[in-house]
Amino acid sequence: MPFHILTAAFVHESNTFKKGETGLQDFRNDVLDEGQIAVDRFGDVNEELAGFLDVGRAAGWQITHTVSAHATPGARVSREAFDHIAGLICDGARQHRDSLHAILLSLHGSMVPTFCEDGEGELLARLRAIVGPDMPIAVTLDLHAMVTPAMVARAQIMVSYKTYPHIDMRETGRHAARLLDAALNGQNCPKTLRAHRPMLDEANAGRTDVPQTAALYTRAKQHESEPGILAVSINAGFAEADILEAGPTVLVSYDQNIPTAADRARSIAESLADTIWAQRDSVSNDFLTPAAAAQQARDFDAAQGPLIIADYADNPGAGAYGDATALLQALFDVGATGGAFAPMIDPEAASVLHSHNIGDTVTLALGGKQDPSFGGPPLTLTGEIVHLSDGSYTGDGPILAGITHSFGPTAVLRVQGIDILVVTQPGQMLDLMQVRSFGIEPSALRFLVVKSMQHFRAAFEPIAGKVIVCDTGALATPQAHLRPYTRIRRPVWPLDRTGFAIP
Repeated sequence: MPFHILTAAFVHESNTFKKGETGLQDFRNDVLDEGQIAVDRFGDVNEELAGFLDVGRAAGWQITHTVSAHATPGARVSREAFDHIAGLICDGARQHRDSLHAILLSLHGSMVPTFCEDGEGELLARLRAIVGPDMPIAVTLDLHAMVTPAMVARAQIMVSYKTYPHIDMRETGRHAARLLDAALNGQNCPKTLRAHRPMLDEANAGRTDVPQTAALYTRAKQHESEPGILAVSINAGFAEADILEAGPTVLVSYDQNIPTAADRARSIAESLADTIWAQRDSVSNDFLTPAAAAQQARDFDAAQGPLIIADYADNPGAGAYGDATALLQALFDVGATGGAFAPMIDPEAASVLHSHNIGDTVTLALGGKQDPSFGGPPLTLTGEIVHLSDGSYTGDGPILAGITHSFGPTAVLRVQGIDILVVTQPGQMLDLMQVRSFGIEPSALRFLVVKSMQHFRAAFEPIAGKVIVCDTGALATPQAHLRPYTRIRRPVWPLDRTGFAIP
């Protein structure tokens, strides 16, 4: 008789400083697919569900997939959205409880609903109330998870990504599924432990293109070859969430059947956490001001490829509004031309532009409408509409290959020699098709501004003549002291510099 496995994906990274809520419609706008519809969409792409299915087919599992739910990082998840999506997963567990052998979940690890601080812990608690304390539950996590003690107590297996930019989603799914299959076959008895350090996040937010941070993940992989060590996960944390248990963690899933594994797992976790703490001030990014970045854009020689400017602080992938105007204004101030700016998330402006035709000249207020104190006020601009579309695109790069998403009604407005991608739905720059689909060819530009912290590097760095990073003072600014933290346990680095008691 095959093992019967319940699977689901419920993914959100919640910026607790962002106004509003992430509602059910926000999930519908991104991904809210049930059952076979989700399997058809994500079953053979770089996504955790594809990894679950790879292993499940080889192992002969019977898989019941309940739902795949993703929303772009944003404000805290509404109770309606959480209860609806968690309800679909719990209903599946309740319906199949008598035949289920295990549960396999794709989660983020930094979901914060409006009614509690630990969305993943809450979901796991609801599932445990249905299936009891002993059924194996395996979980995949984003590298930027804020893993709480409650999460670790309620799932035996936890496996996080080991790349940032994230390109190992499918392999992470396979890893967790292989461990689960071994547990079901009596080949291991898994348990996970956690080490934590009092920091907002790892110094380089888990960047695996930075030698000192990449070395942490190299060590993690090496430890996974040791007897009894099943998975070693390094979670950089998410500085844009203010919760009690925020901060970087190291997780080690180990085999309780190996007498020495628990002690070895604790040693590995604490040693890696100690290194994260020791490297807490080793930041690799050089954060330029908008004025300095704009000057480079104006003067850049693009013979070897365009200058890619990452608007780090206005990254929609960290829950920023994506409508900061400080860098765009700086580009206009210095007379930079021959470039593009992507995206400007402004549904109101996108609607205005869609009421006109390609070739029309339009004057409108653009950006800065959500919270002008973070990233600048609206700009009154006059430009020519050079592209209009429904915003649909299919990625072809390392992160989004084969996956279709939409920015919603989208336009390109050409203003003073800069093409501005104006979109309705939020999303960060992950893939070249997010600009090429709308008539913007990066290789033809002097410079390209992308609203992203790090993920852009997977697709855009290979075609760049140079990459620079700008701090526009938007909501995801690296200047953490500009955000009003009230919940996180103090002292915490870098908001505090003394008073730490490290284990």
